[in-house]
Amino acid sequence: MTEVDAIDIVQQAIFTVLIASSPVVAVAMVVGVTISLLQALTQVQEMTLTFIPKIIAILVVAALSASFIGAHIYAMTEEIYSRIATGF
Repeated sequence: MTEVDAIDIVQQAIFTVLIASSPVVAVAMVVGVTISLLQALTQVQEMTLTFIPKIIAILVVAALSASFIGAHIYAMTEEIYSRIATGF
């Protein structure tokens, strides 16, 4: 394994993490901004109002996008295993 191979694997790993986490992060951001806007408009400053809907939304999206996330992680794993089998 050369330095180029190691850098390529690290780049693929970072890209896989970004792609796999993007649905959950996007939903958390949208729900957080929506709740913040709602709190600013109604002046209700309840702390649990921020966390409970965000946790529920994250769990729902994680459950719905689990196959998408798993497919990306599986594809990267297969790529790494094929590189190991062929000696990079």
